[in-house]
Amino acid sequence: MTTLTDLEAQIPDAVARLQGVAARTPVQLDQRLSEATGSEVWLKREDLQPVRSYKLRGAYNLMAQLTRDERLAGVVCASAGNHGQGVAYSAATLGITATVVVPHTTPRQKRQRILDIGRGRVELVLHGTTYDEASEEASRLATQGKVLVPAFNDARTAAGQATLIVEAFEQLGFAPDVVVLPVGGGGLVSGAAAWLRAHHPDVRIIGVEPEGAPCVAAAISAGRPVTLNEIDTFVDGAAVRRVGDFTFDAIREAGIELIRVPEGQICTEMLDMYQTDGIIAEPAGALAAAALPTGGVGQRAQIPTGSRVLVVVSGGNNDVSRYAEIVERSLIHEGRKRYFLVDFPQQPGALRTFLDNVLGPDDDITYFEYVKRNARETGPALVGVELGNPTDYPFLLQRIEECGMQAHEVAYDSPFFQFLT
Repeated sequence: MTTLTDLEAQIPDAVARLQGVAARTPVQLDQRLSEATGSEVWLKREDLQPVRSYKLRGAYNLMAQLTRDERLAGVVCASAGNHGQGVAYSAATLGITATVVVPHTTPRQKRQRILDIGRGRVELVLHGTTYDEASEEASRLATQGKVLVPAFNDARTAAGQATLIVEAFEQLGFAPDVVVLPVGGGGLVSGAAAWLRAHHPDVRIIGVEPEGAPCVAAAISAGRPVTLNEIDTFVDGAAVRRVGDFTFDAIREAGIELIRVPEGQICTEMLDMYQTDGIIAEPAGALAAAALPTGGVGQRAQIPTGSRVLVVVSGGNNDVSRYAEIVERSLIHEGRKRYFLVDFPQQPGALRTFLDNVLGPDDDITYFEYVKRNARETGPALVGVELGNPTDYPFLLQRIEECGMQAHEVAYDSPFFQFLT
């Protein structure tokens, strides 16, 4: 029996088990994305779950199947935040004690929510800086007698997460042409693929990974799960170094399409969701929608005009303090924000010359600081410029040169750049 067949057989029981526990979140036609893509785009709003993400489904489905002795022993899990909230909710509902291990990089909002949702049944442990480091600690604690509740690498977790797709198809009343899913460790996409391949094999499945943590793409390329040396943890809900062995087998068997999108592109989609749709999405929550062919800058999925598309908004646990970084990353991705080291004449009026002769009418200086002052005639200044139109960038460089100044752009991938964002 294949991995997908095995997994699909568990999904009907998971659907029944989650009745009255997981919210039946709405499926909404999104006007902005539909107009931008020329397609019919429907959003499955899992950000409206009691724990603001779909992770409740997998955690509860697994924990509800534990034996009496396993429940008495308590559970432990690793999480970037959302799975921990699902485990906490399930622990409070089922009367089980839980230990949730999260990396230090987990937003404060998610950490506090885990404790609040757990209603006194959760111990929160901070360990490491990535999900994978937290996972190692959770596995160590599991050897002491607690039951491990994997965030993705377990058929019970994947089957629970797949229930959102079953629910969405019932709500739509038709099979869409394309389903677009966020991908971290692969639990949701493997469960969804198992059900779709059995019931709607013609539906395209597109899995979207963050560019800074493409663990599934790396595994597919290598033919086996591999550990990424470095990852960008910004998309914390999908920043995983290594796909699970179980989920990898299911994903490879299903033959889904994979696409990677830059973190800045995800930030732009988060802002569009907030400003136009009124949706507060976390980075992983906007990950799938960020891959739609809306005509913006960056990598996009190839979806024919006129398609009917289902997109999962996977979570809404975003810390408000992160919005400054989100705006910055979006501006940089779109080419609107640039940083330069400019060799300024050390004389009165030099900055005024730059403002009058270099900046366009819709441009603005967002950062200015002399890096070093000395007795030389010129000195370097760090300048941040926000362009009104990103296509004006070549003309900006031309005007700098015409003013007799030397400018060196601070590249986004430069180690120096981390001090600016």
